[in-house]
Amino acid sequence: MRHPVAAGQRLARVYACGITPYDATHLGHAFTYLGVDLLNRALLDAGHELQYVQNVTDVDDPLLERAEATGTDWQELAQQQTDLFRADMTALRVIPPDPYLGVVESLGVIGDYLRQLHATGRLYQVGDPEHPDWYCDMTGIDLAGLSPAEALAIFAERGGDPDRPGKRNPLDCLVWRMARPGEPAWKSPLGEGRPGWHIECTAIAVSTLGAAFDVQAGGSDLAFPHHPMCAAEATALTGQPFAQSYLHAGMVGYDGEKMSKSRGNLVFVSTLLAEGFDPMAIRLALLAHHYRDDWEFGYPELDAAQRRLDTWRVALAAPAGPDAELFRTRVRKALRDDLDAPRALVLMDEWAGDAGTGDPQAPAQIAATLDALLGLRLAGDAGQPGEPG
Repeated sequence: MRHPVAAGQRLARVYACGITPYDATHLGHAFTYLGVDLLNRALLDAGHELQYVQNVTDVDDPLLERAEATGTDWQELAQQQTDLFRADMTALRVIPPDPYLGVVESLGVIGDYLRQLHATGRLYQVGDPEHPDWYCDMTGIDLAGLSPAEALAIFAERGGDPDRPGKRNPLDCLVWRMARPGEPAWKSPLGEGRPGWHIECTAIAVSTLGAAFDVQAGGSDLAFPHHPMCAAEATALTGQPFAQSYLHAGMVGYDGEKMSKSRGNLVFVSTLLAEGFDPMAIRLALLAHHYRDDWEFGYPELDAAQRRLDTWRVALAAPAGPDAELFRTRVRKALRDDLDAPRALVLMDEWAGDAGTGDPQAPAQIAATLDALLGLRLAGDAGQPGEPG
């Protein structure tokens, strides 16, 4: 990703698609939101004001299914997992969104967007007379470089229902599920029920950031269908693009497969913290991979990250070090070249190897640069996530 905000534009508007809170926070989540955090830090360092919004999908089929399977109230499960996610992000020094909005608290905004979409003629109903769910016509949707057959297969894999009878187009997406017995439901202009996945992000993002905001971010598994469907809904309402740029983070694997809830091969940040791993070692292990890359996690990565941190901390405790301004310039150049954190880490390795002589002010200045640009607090208490000054 090159710099997503035009020179001279002071406000950078970023939206990150949030978690469905029933298995938080695994390393796949953490890798995605550290990628967003790198972007946000680079924008702040470049002198932009940051308006960063994130949602949490606190009502959805997977959450309801998990709650039923565990005998837990779905609202309690959502709150517990949301709180855990936010605590994990704080431990990893991720700059928090403001606002951070749940779907349930945003139902009024979602309902208003559904009313406006209905007026465009793009919404229609499918299903039996008792539960005629509402769909949005996706004719002309951007397939994100996929063939029609590939798009249909991925849509089915990622929560879609291309084979449902009565749909105008197999890729049309659910925007409002009519109430069923035993399921949570709310009133809306379309009747009593609950929202579909894509309309939630559309409504929350546009209502908080406006049309044609700068960046929509999420994992690469959102590149289709979620992001194009959000964009189609938003453009139908505003006549403008949804987001001007996209950040798609790579997938993290474990035990030979993509880390996912369905496979159960999850490694949780909270578990690693409870096992005594330094949160900065966890962050550094993630930063060692480019945000766009798919990669496989292994515990030796954390051991290597800890050794790297130990080396850096010794160097930062030295009485002097090489020129901090040159280091800062090089790190900025790396991050402005598609957020190349791995290159920035190598630059720090090189600086640490030459520590001990030079400028007595350099170690403190280097520590401040690592904190501001990479989110790595290596001296004293890690504290709250900071922003570049």
